[in-house]
Amino acid sequence: MSPGDEHETSGGYGGTGQTRTRLPQGTGGDIYGGARRGRSSSSKSLVTVVAVVVLLIAAIAFANRGDGTSSSNDNTTSSGSKPDAASTAASGTKPVETKTGGIPSGFAHTEQGAQSAAANYSVSLGSTGMFQKEIRHSLVNSLYTSAAASKLTGPMDQAYSADFLSKLGLDANGNAPTGSTFVSRVIPVGTTVQRYSDNDAKVAVWYVGLIGMSGQTSTDPVTTSWKTWTFDLQWSNGDWKIVTDSQKDGPAPVPGDDTAATSDEISKAIDEYGGFTYAR
Repeated sequence: MSPGDEHETSGGYGGTGQTRTRLPQGTGGDIYGGARRGRSSSSKSLVTVVAVVVLLIAAIAFANRGDGTSSSNDNTTSSGSKPDAASTAASGTKPVETKTGGIPSGFAHTEQGAQSAAANYSVSLGSTGMFQKEIRHSLVNSLYTSAAASKLTGPMDQAYSADFLSKLGLDANGNAPTGSTFVSRVIPVGTTVQRYSDNDAKVAVWYVGLIGMSGQTSTDPVTTSWKTWTFDLQWSNGDWKIVTDSQKDGPAPVPGDDTAATSDEISKAIDEYGGFTYAR
């Protein structure tokens, strides 16, 4: 949750990377019709988005403390060796045939199934739905084990307080102002299995996130961030469920000199381009 933008948000995911941009012409060098992305604005955006990460990670840490679950950052594969090119290539295998409440479900009881589950769960937890209470509850109850969900719900509600949402430009119900579009998306780049057995798996998802408010009056334009989201999964009731999860920055590529889009272009793209069901 992610995620928040979270973003990471979580807003589901959270965190932000600073990207060099070539500003659009005809606006005096300003993004979104006058909201200058200067030092103070960048600092505000950084603090806002990092707050998402801090709140979510704190909520997860609070919810899972004392449960006996290891939080080790074990980066070894099940075989103890680095994955080769074949193991990291896309398989082309269709991940699932069904969805539950709009969320892909029924993943295979295999390493590939665990990777597909982790990738798709990161997308859901990094969506704008995490900023709306009813949807957030549905996501948490669907994606986490029942034990983890019961511990997370309360702390997450506290993290996504009305005061916190207002700092993102959202109302108490997580809605953007009229004429503006709140953006929070996770786009998986790849996954890797760090541990696997028939009962549990540890999968890391490398992703790029989008977070910000698109609108003529926005002072926090949509930006990108690169993160790695690691999920401890458990095979439960015929599907992979999250027991615990954590995030860290990067690895981030060298930013390009892309021309920054206008708010209308970003809003139009968000409306027109839907997401995918991700497979290993």
